[in-house]
Amino acid sequence: MSTREMTLAELAERAGVPPRTIRFYISRGLLPGPLRRGRNAAYGPAHLEALAEIRRLRDRGLTLAQVRARLADSGREDGGPASSLPEPSAWWHVELAPGVRVQVRADLPPWRLREIREALAELAARLRPTDGGPDGREPAGPVAGGSGNGNDGEDGTSTREKNR
Repeated sequence: MSTREMTLAELAERAGVPPRTIRFYISRGLLPGPLRRGRNAAYGPAHLEALAEIRRLRDRGLTLAQVRARLADSGREDGGPASSLPEPSAWWHVELAPGVRVQVRADLPPWRLREIREALAELAARLRPTDGGPDGREPAGPVAGGSGNGNDGEDGTSTREKNR
Protein backbone atom coordinates (compact mmCIF):
# COMPACT_ATOMS: atom_id res chain seq x y z
CA MET A 1 0.00 0.00 0.00
CA SER A 2 1.26 3.46 -0.82
CA THR A 3 1.59 6.08 1.90
CA ARG A 4 -1.58 7.79 0.67
CA GLU A 5 -3.67 4.62 0.80
CA MET A 6 -5.45 3.46 3.96
CA THR A 7 -7.09 0.30 5.16
CA LEU A 8 -10.77 0.38 6.14
CA ALA A 9 -9.78 0.54 9.82
CA GLU A 10 -7.40 3.47 9.20
CA LEU A 11 -10.00 5.34 7.16
CA ALA A 12 -12.61 4.77 9.84
CA GLU A 13 -10.28 6.02 12.57
CA ARG A 14 -9.27 9.14 10.64
CA ALA A 15 -12.85 9.96 9.63
CA GLY A 16 -14.26 9.22 13.08
CA VAL A 17 -16.92 6.81 11.83
CA PRO A 18 -17.29 3.07 12.29
CA PRO A 19 -16.19 0.77 9.43
CA ARG A 20 -19.79 -0.42 9.21
CA THR A 21 -20.91 3.13 8.34
CA ILE A 22 -18.32 3.35 5.57
CA ARG A 23 -19.57 0.07 4.09
CA PHE A 24 -23.15 1.35 4.36
CA TYR A 25 -22.27 4.61 2.57
CA ILE A 26 -20.57 2.61 -0.21
CA SER A 27 -23.65 0.37 -0.58
CA ARG A 28 -25.91 3.44 -0.80
CA GLY A 29 -23.77 5.17 -3.42
CA LEU A 30 -22.63 7.99 -1.12
CA LEU A 31 -19.03 6.89 -1.18
CA PRO A 32 -17.08 5.23 -4.01
CA GLY A 33 -15.84 1.70 -3.49
CA PRO A 34 -12.26 1.03 -2.41
CA LEU A 35 -9.33 1.63 -4.76
CA ARG A 36 -8.56 -2.08 -4.48
CA ARG A 37 -11.04 -4.72 -3.39
CA GLY A 38 -10.62 -7.86 -1.41
CA ARG A 39 -8.42 -8.68 1.54
CA ASN A 40 -6.07 -5.77 0.84
CA ALA A 41 -8.77 -3.18 0.13
CA ALA A 42 -7.38 0.32 -0.01
CA TYR A 43 -8.97 3.73 0.36
CA GLY A 44 -7.50 7.08 -0.63
CA PRO A 45 -7.67 10.73 0.42
CA ALA A 46 -10.79 11.24 -1.72
CA HIS A 47 -12.63 8.79 0.53
CA LEU A 48 -11.60 10.76 3.61
CA GLU A 49 -12.70 14.04 2.00
CA ALA A 50 -16.04 12.54 0.96
CA LEU A 51 -16.68 11.28 4.49
CA ALA A 52 -15.96 14.76 5.86
CA GLU A 53 -18.41 16.27 3.36
CA ILE A 54 -21.07 13.69 4.24
CA ARG A 55 -20.64 14.57 7.91
CA ARG A 56 -20.97 18.32 7.18
CA LEU A 57 -24.14 17.79 5.16
CA ARG A 58 -25.67 15.43 7.73
CA ASP A 59 -24.88 17.93 10.49
CA ARG A 60 -26.88 20.49 8.51
CA GLY A 61 -29.87 18.13 8.70
CA LEU A 62 -29.84 16.70 5.17
CA THR A 63 -31.13 13.18 4.62
CA LEU A 64 -28.93 10.56 2.97
CA ALA A 65 -30.88 10.95 -0.29
CA GLN A 66 -30.23 14.70 -0.23
CA VAL A 67 -26.55 14.11 0.60
CA ARG A 68 -26.26 11.69 -2.34
CA ALA A 69 -27.80 14.28 -4.69
CA ARG A 70 -25.48 17.03 -3.42
CA LEU A 71 -22.41 14.82 -3.79
CA ALA A 72 -23.47 13.82 -7.32
CA ASP A 73 -24.02 17.46 -8.29
CA SER A 74 -20.70 18.60 -6.82
CA GLY A 75 -18.86 15.85 -8.69
CA ARG A 76 -19.98 17.12 -12.11
CA GLU A 77 -17.49 19.21 -14.03
CA ASP A 78 -20.15 21.36 -15.72
CA GLY A 79 -21.85 22.14 -12.40
CA GLY A 80 -25.21 21.13 -13.86
CA PRO A 81 -27.65 18.65 -12.42
CA ALA A 82 -26.49 15.05 -12.18
CA SER A 83 -29.37 13.89 -14.34
CA SER A 84 -32.05 15.35 -16.55
CA LEU A 85 -34.62 13.75 -14.26
CA PRO A 86 -34.93 14.58 -10.58
CA GLU A 87 -34.21 11.87 -8.05
CA PRO A 88 -37.46 10.04 -7.27
CA SER A 89 -38.75 10.54 -3.76
CA ALA A 90 -41.15 8.59 -1.60
CA TRP A 91 -44.23 10.29 -0.18
CA TRP A 92 -46.76 9.32 2.45
CA HIS A 93 -50.37 9.98 1.53
CA VAL A 94 -52.47 10.34 4.66
CA GLU A 95 -56.25 10.67 4.50
CA LEU A 96 -57.26 12.57 7.63
CA ALA A 97 -60.98 12.82 6.90
CA PRO A 98 -63.26 12.48 3.89
CA GLY A 99 -61.94 14.94 1.32
CA VAL A 100 -58.82 15.82 3.33
CA ARG A 101 -55.56 14.26 2.21
CA VAL A 102 -52.04 15.29 3.27
CA GLN A 103 -48.77 14.39 1.55
CA VAL A 104 -45.52 14.13 3.51
CA ARG A 105 -42.06 13.31 2.17
CA ALA A 106 -41.03 9.95 3.57
CA ASP A 107 -37.29 10.72 3.58
CA LEU A 108 -37.43 13.41 6.27
CA PRO A 109 -35.36 12.92 9.42
CA PRO A 110 -37.04 10.55 11.91
CA TRP A 111 -37.52 13.27 14.54
CA ARG A 112 -39.34 15.44 11.98
CA LEU A 113 -41.57 12.58 10.83
CA ARG A 114 -42.46 11.92 14.46
CA GLU A 115 -43.49 15.58 14.92
CA ILE A 116 -45.55 15.50 11.74
CA ARG A 117 -47.29 12.25 12.73
CA GLU A 118 -48.26 13.77 16.09
CA ALA A 119 -49.58 16.95 14.46
CA LEU A 120 -51.55 14.93 11.88
CA ALA A 121 -53.07 12.78 14.63
CA GLU A 122 -54.27 15.93 16.40
CA LEU A 123 -55.67 17.36 13.19
CA ALA A 124 -57.41 14.08 12.32
CA ALA A 125 -59.03 14.07 15.77
CA ARG A 126 -60.31 17.61 15.21
CA LEU A 127 -61.70 16.68 11.80
CA ARG A 128 -63.34 13.47 13.03
CA PRO A 129 -67.15 13.68 12.72
CA THR A 130 -69.09 14.23 15.93
CA ASP A 131 -72.53 12.87 16.75
CA GLY A 132 -74.97 15.32 15.24
CA GLY A 133 -76.50 16.02 11.87
CA PRO A 134 -76.36 14.05 8.65
CA ASP A 135 -72.68 14.79 8.04
CA GLY A 136 -71.89 14.29 11.72
CA ARG A 137 -70.58 17.83 12.15
CA GLU A 138 -73.63 20.08 12.50
CA PRO A 139 -76.69 19.76 14.68
CA ALA A 140 -79.64 18.10 13.00
CA GLY A 141 -82.52 20.40 11.94
CA PRO A 142 -82.74 24.16 11.89
CA VAL A 143 -80.93 26.46 14.24
CA ALA A 144 -83.16 27.65 17.08
CA GLY A 145 -85.71 30.16 15.76
CA GLY A 146 -84.90 29.63 12.08
CA SER A 147 -86.37 27.69 9.22
CA GLY A 148 -83.10 26.00 8.33
CA ASN A 149 -83.13 27.24 4.73
CA GLY A 150 -80.47 29.89 5.25
CA ASN A 151 -82.82 32.74 4.34
CA ASP A 152 -83.96 33.60 7.82
CA GLY A 153 -84.91 37.13 8.76
CA GLU A 154 -84.21 38.69 12.11
CA ASP A 155 -87.61 37.59 13.42
CA GLY A 156 -86.96 33.95 12.50
CA THR A 157 -89.28 33.90 9.50
CA SER A 158 -88.02 32.98 6.09
CA THR A 159 -88.02 35.42 3.23
CA ARG A 160 -90.51 33.11 1.52
CA GLU A 161 -92.96 33.40 4.44
CA LYS A 162 -92.70 37.19 4.45
CA ASN A 163 -93.53 37.40 0.75
CA ARG A 164 -96.85 35.49 1.09
